[in-house]
Amino acid sequence: MPIYLQGEKVVLRDIRPEDIDVIYMWKYEAQDREHLNWNGPYKPLDPLTKEEHRSLRRHQESLGLVGTDAPRTELILEIDGQLRGSVGRYWVSEETNWCEIGIVIYDSRYWSNGYGSEAFQMWIDYLFTHMDTVRLGIGTWSGNERMIKLAARCGMQEEARVRKARIVRGEYYDAIKMGMLKEEWEALKSRRNLRNM
Repeated sequence: MPIYLQGEKVVLRDIRPEDIDVIYMWKYEAQDREHLNWNGPYKPLDPLTKEEHRSLRRHQESLGLVGTDAPRTELILEIDGQLRGSVGRYWVSEETNWCEIGIVIYDSRYWSNGYGSEAFQMWIDYLFTHMDTVRLGIGTWSGNERMIKLAARCGMQEEARVRKARIVRGEYYDAIKMGMLKEEWEALKSRRNLRNM
């Protein structure tokens, strides 16, 4: 079943084959490359050809989930009908059903006005609804204030800090873990729904 989640400002939807070339453009060809300073890999990208980029395993795995009932590992983030970013998840431990989540908005013109908050909340809600997991979290570095603030706005709290454990572009930063439990998310949703009535 295709995934298409409509918010007030953003859409989260399944990846399509043509999206892979748009993602390549944002990573390697667009003049606006500011997102690379915040959303990893925190070092210069190794250059890939379009063909190498198209064949990356994560793209193929995401495309393979389209049309199934399996929880997605990645969804495209659309703003104004255009691909502007993506949300994703990866396993830290499949045994304990522990995954971490992330978001990237390639176009820095959309880094404010609530686009990221809405998209990240939609992603959290989708995952808690479609996965058998009790916790979702992020792992980042202390200099990534945007991600830390976004996670906090969505209800996550700092769970761990390891001092000087991450190297980002040659400098040491603290490693930060933030997260939330499913019951915390449900309580937050209930409070927000009451306020909106």
